[in-house]
Amino acid sequence: MNLAVVRSRAQLGVQAPPVRVEVHITGGLPRMAIVGLPEAAVKESKDRVRSAIINSGFEFPQRRITVNLAPADLPKDGGRFDLPIAVGILAATGQIPHPALDGTEFIGELALDGRVREVVGALPAALQCTQAGHKLVTPHADAPVAALAGGARVHGARSLLEVAAHLRGTPELPLARPLAGGGGHGPGEDLEEVRGQWQARRVLEIAAAGAHHLLMVGPPGTGKTMLARRLPGILPPMSDEEALETAAVGSVSGARFDPGQWRVRPFRAPHHTASGVALVGGGSHPRPGEISLAHNGVLFLDELPEFDRHVLEVLREPLESGHIVISRAARQAEFPARFQLVAAMNPCPCGNIGDPRSACTCTADQVHRYRSRISGPLMDRIDISVQVPRLQQQEAAAPGESSAQVRVRVAPARMRALQRSGGPNARLSVSELRRHAPLDGESRRLLDQATQRLGLSERARQRVQRVALTIADLEQARSISATHLGEALAYRGLPPCR
Repeated sequence: MNLAVVRSRAQLGVQAPPVRVEVHITGGLPRMAIVGLPEAAVKESKDRVRSAIINSGFEFPQRRITVNLAPADLPKDGGRFDLPIAVGILAATGQIPHPALDGTEFIGELALDGRVREVVGALPAALQCTQAGHKLVTPHADAPVAALAGGARVHGARSLLEVAAHLRGTPELPLARPLAGGGGHGPGEDLEEVRGQWQARRVLEIAAAGAHHLLMVGPPGTGKTMLARRLPGILPPMSDEEALETAAVGSVSGARFDPGQWRVRPFRAPHHTASGVALVGGGSHPRPGEISLAHNGVLFLDELPEFDRHVLEVLREPLESGHIVISRAARQAEFPARFQLVAAMNPCPCGNIGDPRSACTCTADQVHRYRSRISGPLMDRIDISVQVPRLQQQEAAAPGESSAQVRVRVAPARMRALQRSGGPNARLSVSELRRHAPLDGESRRLLDQATQRLGLSERARQRVQRVALTIADLEQARSISATHLGEALAYRGLPPCR
């Protein structure tokens, strides 16, 4: 036969749509053409494939070769199609058997000497390959990561020669085993290292139990960053599904997978000079940004008012929807972005409002301009705000609970929420909130009064109610009381200028 069809996968966001690599060899002047919307890196594969086939000891046909990457309207980029193109040429020339291609997919870039190099997005390809009931041949370096997909049959190959031997059955490539992962909390920073700050520690626990967005306001050096960096250590470990989603985003970002961080919730802390594209993702070939790399974890924005206002505004939609869609002229990519936002800021430009040790030098107008860099709609989406004051000497000497001790309370509270609605309290829909967090007469009157006095929006009312439900879960209460609601209201909005 002069025609061979090989299965492969493209990469589009965190999706891996199927691609049929059709190789046809016919008479005519020696020439190799690749069609099917290939981009520059794919067009260059013909030179890599030719050298790899020859240097692996196979015959490269001196005839007309046409390679079609179907579907033709799906953009293809990168070197991931080198291996399937080479396999297709070998099958079309009878150097490997056609039946061996059935039920197997191939991805991998070829070196000129025939070695198979790693590619971006091996894990999403393995996940969708498994759903299709196919085996997957990947570069050897990518195989342990791809094997994390539950039920995946992944074979890692070091060279084109090994792939050909596998397809001939002499010998077959062994099935890859997933990398051994680390624990669910990661090493290092412990909440025990934070002295005092009892109220800030309390809201950190509430935020962890309910996945609530948090803003900490206080003078420089009071421990805001220390507290934020210790939040992942008290969060519940990720489920298998969450861990795979997070690893898939990391896989398409091009970052090396660290097996020690498997099941550890990500913590991303971009600098305040980061652009909107760096935060949400983008590029001509869309890649995930910081909000997607923080999927199922924590996005920490230190010095919040120092971020460009336009950059902060792009957070509003993913905070509500949990995903981001990046549109370009030739393609559209969607990335998950269900992160927990933790932000920190000074109370004023000089940072000394309310600090008993230092006098504030800012005018009221300067403070207003500084705080107005954070828009009302963005503040409306932050569930909890807390002051982190400078400590007195006796408070700074007082030890606090360790992360492990706090996790003992956080984990059951989060489990109650998962059993009740399938997700943390911060993500309850309006109908679920009415069903799972009803208010008694006293609590409803308190919330109505607070709404009128504080000018709360309907969204803010609902967020207060979700925080109150989390506080009730931490106390193992059956329903929300006026005490729970009062505490939740105390954490609403920016602290006043003093």
